[in-house]
Amino acid sequence: MKKLTLAGLALCMASLTGCSSSDEDELVLPEIANQFETQVLWQETVGDGVEHYFSRLQPAVYKDRVFVASRFGEVQALSLTDGDVLWENDVRADASFWPWESTDSAKLSGGILQAYGKLFIGSEHGQVVALDRETGEVIWRKSVPGEALSKPAAGDGLVYVNLGSGKLLALHPDSGEERWRYEQEVPPLTLRGLSAPTVANGGVLVGEETGKLSVLISDSGFAAWQADIAQPKGASEFERLVDVDTEPKVSGSMVYTLAYNGNLAAVDIRSGNVVWKREYSSYREFSIVGTTIYVVDSDGVIYALDKSSGIERWSQPALRGWYITGPAVLGDYLAVGDQEGNLHWLDRNSGELVARHEFDGSGFYVEPVVADDRLIIVTRDGEVSAIKAP
Repeated sequence: MKKLTLAGLALCMASLTGCSSSDEDELVLPEIANQFETQVLWQETVGDGVEHYFSRLQPAVYKDRVFVASRFGEVQALSLTDGDVLWENDVRADASFWPWESTDSAKLSGGILQAYGKLFIGSEHGQVVALDRETGEVIWRKSVPGEALSKPAAGDGLVYVNLGSGKLLALHPDSGEERWRYEQEVPPLTLRGLSAPTVANGGVLVGEETGKLSVLISDSGFAAWQADIAQPKGASEFERLVDVDTEPKVSGSMVYTLAYNGNLAAVDIRSGNVVWKREYSSYREFSIVGTTIYVVDSDGVIYALDKSSGIERWSQPALRGWYITGPAVLGDYLAVGDQEGNLHWLDRNSGELVARHEFDGSGFYVEPVVADDRLIIVTRDGEVSAIKAP
């Protein structure tokens, strides 16, 4: 029990500071001359956002709609064109029946997934909620054995939810009925965060807290193979953290994944053989576009690497020490946000910082989302912005 308590404290600190400098007041952004001005098309607010809490609550886009949510329980559908609120709902279990408990938070944290005509969102309370995508009506609510901290995945007729208790569940999308579960080993100390599953080729790929990438048969949950992405090293429990908290990315016959205190690895999706490994440590999501992988490491250094070999093409250390999001690729540029609400643009071919725009000072906590020719960003205080491609 003592280990669990210490783990919780360490995880909260790691997730909020991003393992960056302990004195953020001394950090100074590099001066740049903006090569273009960031054009904000519209802004809207969803509740109080996620505030200072750890969260992977990322917007989802479907056709001409953007779906956003706050930690407290507000969920909204916004017009991608102009940001108008098309519907909104409060998904707290007691919100409609017990008005004197209206201050209770739903603690939404994992999501948003849109699939099968629904939205799926997980919570720290150990619940998964399914809403009708067109109306926002709650279709079902499922209690699950653990915190749902990452976005669910969908495929092969099921929804897959990874939980902080080490269990991965397969649920029926129409009812929430559990079809199977997979048990993972959970070390005594882990980062506060989980790998979102990925579904491909009849399998469910998920990163584990033990430094492994696992593939499960999607209709049964039986393990197909495991690959070692990182091995625990060092004397202390913190040094031995090897969580694979990023969502596996499938490209062609390969799956790519990234571990904290470990490696970026390319794995053959059919056999589980590791084709190459490169020593990069991160818990932030990464992006693959064309033949290039874009990574932000644990220190805030940004890299571009060749997808076939892992060879580094360029690195950008100017934001080292800043807690920045994973990168999003829009046209010829990379976009990352930092903890003070700055959106940074980089030339994705050279890594040069080319523009910066200040948003809500509460800061960014998840990577931007690309929707056609625009970028959707959300701050900790719930400010949602649509930005035109440069």
